[in-house]
Amino acid sequence: MKHSIAPDYMNSAEWIEYCQKLELEYKQSIEEGLDVEGYKDLFLAVSKMPNSKEKDYIADVLFDIISNAETREGYRYNEPSDLEGIRALRDGFEVKGKAPCGDALKKKIEGAWIGRICGCLLGKPVEGARQHDLIPLLKETGNYPMHRYILRNEITDEMIEKYDHYLGGVNYIDVLDCAPVDDDTNYTVLSQLIIEKHGRDFTSQNVSDMWLSSQPICNYFTAERIAFKNLVNGYSAPASAIYKNPYREWIGAQIRGDYFGYINPADPQTAADMAWRDARISHIKNGIYGEMWASAMIACAAVTSDVKAIIKGGLGQIPKTSRLYEEIYDVMADFDNGTDFDTVIKKIHQKYDEYSDHGWCHTISNAKIVAAALLYGNGDCGKSICMAVQSGFDTDCNGATVGSVLGMANGIDSIDSYWYTPLNGRLKTSILGHNELLISELINKTLEHIK
Repeated sequence: MKHSIAPDYMNSAEWIEYCQKLELEYKQSIEEGLDVEGYKDLFLAVSKMPNSKEKDYIADVLFDIISNAETREGYRYNEPSDLEGIRALRDGFEVKGKAPCGDALKKKIEGAWIGRICGCLLGKPVEGARQHDLIPLLKETGNYPMHRYILRNEITDEMIEKYDHYLGGVNYIDVLDCAPVDDDTNYTVLSQLIIEKHGRDFTSQNVSDMWLSSQPICNYFTAERIAFKNLVNGYSAPASAIYKNPYREWIGAQIRGDYFGYINPADPQTAADMAWRDARISHIKNGIYGEMWASAMIACAAVTSDVKAIIKGGLGQIPKTSRLYEEIYDVMADFDNGTDFDTVIKKIHQKYDEYSDHGWCHTISNAKIVAAALLYGNGDCGKSICMAVQSGFDTDCNGATVGSVLGMANGIDSIDSYWYTPLNGRLKTSILGHNELLISELINKTLEHIK
């Protein structure tokens, strides 16, 4: 009797099996403008099959269809993933100015690190909470509009029972003695380690090698987890970002670009170029642009506190023909037209469904929240990270990016000590050999890496 060996599809790690994400793959492909609408019924039918070797086999065929699909007629976006193609479609906007030096620069770098860590910590207890839980929770704890950290001692057993989102964890400032492990801050430290080991001319392969040697696969999520698997199986960038990766435009890269902004003050193009080298191992198109935008914004923030100029300076490094570019400018148009913050956030929720993983974790939906919080927060770091977190979607990621930008723009002196005193100057990571770090040492090393 002939036997075949197959994986246990019901026991595979989350986000790994492509055949279990075919509805997502179809949606992602349609948004990219691929001409695959004729296969919709097939995608949906196969997605409903029991997880099995047969389903996996058909999923391979569907992936081949996606890989060879043409752009559908009338699709109005042009979204290359190669650096030359991206550069050719930029709008040319520049933020001019000279980077500060000495103590002034150190205060900005310190502000960026602290802003990022605090924004991340603010959103961490409610990461994954949707609006039907998040807003009532904030109101019940007297924290709406949000203006402070959520405390563990105010989360009652009744609240834990009432809300869908898990609230019984330990990611609260009143039960922590330093900044906890989080992928948002892990990546910032990883970027520093890449620069320290390989220099400013690091390659995408250097990033890949650092990933494989620094953390187990369980510490990577969605697109990064797929890329990790692909790297292990011999796929290098950009194939590692493309092969069976339905998360290829999700937020994962956008949270990885901050350090490249830190070490390139007043030089958004170099910051964005470094971000591209990093992003391309796990993302394509708007997934890449998100990281380039974030890193370029931070580089611009070194020379101006004008939030609109910072946002536009970031957008100046990505294609003006992209969805991300268009959607961020829509947020700026609403701001200029006097639309109130709550209405802007409501519009984002109407367009992107936070109750679907794709809407909740996509680059564009979260980038729009970042832009809105920056614009409406009036340069106040504490206020702005709170606006980002209370808006939902990927709360810790958005709080971290907003904090990073404004910390760089206005320096550490602009951040009330309330936000960073609970950190006790320390940050934990899950990176091998770097379990607990002094934030002051991270700041000093950053200054050494600035050209």
